[in-house]
Amino acid sequence: MKLVKTKDNSYTFYSKIYDETYHSVSGALDEALRKFIEPCKIKDRMKILDIGFGLGYNVGMALFKAKNLEIISLEKNKQLLDEIQDVMVPDWFKESYDKVKKCAKNLEYKDKNYEIKILIGDARETIKELNEKFDAVFLDPFSPKKNPELWTKDFFKEIKKRMKKEALLATYSCARLVRKNLKDAGFIVEDGPCVGRRAPSTIARVA
Repeated sequence: MKLVKTKDNSYTFYSKIYDETYHSVSGALDEALRKFIEPCKIKDRMKILDIGFGLGYNVGMALFKAKNLEIISLEKNKQLLDEIQDVMVPDWFKESYDKVKKCAKNLEYKDKNYEIKILIGDARETIKELNEKFDAVFLDPFSPKKNPELWTKDFFKEIKKRMKKEALLATYSCARLVRKNLKDAGFIVEDGPCVGRRAPSTIARVA
């Protein structure tokens, strides 16, 4: 893993396997907040499905913004969870991110306000272990070109089965095929915020 500093002074990793960074170099923490937390309207007492734990910024930002959350993250790369232990974050984010690091170390974390679990493996399989219904979904794998298996209609159908009727899904991609597959899987799709580029992100809700 190669550490990369982004424009909001937060860090991300570059993956040699996928030939991509885990976050936008325009700002890793800014992306977590504006492409995932805000579009999904994260608030207290929500249940969140996080697809692509990565460095845990989406989870950490959810902890920073709300309490009494239950979060389940799907992540393929267990080695990455060891790598994030040395990642430095701004002072205002440290309390939340320390919980993320503890979860990454033990694959679970629980206190009076939060319950977080990480399931290791191919998300197409680990998602089938989940019987819960979620209020929000963060869809944050590598790009459709690099990680196409997590952007298919069939995978989106598995996600949809686990979303409450009023739940929201947020993702950074606005690729034509991604939006088509979301619609074909039974989602209503709309533009999300533009962050670090001209193109919008994507918000989807159950049709």
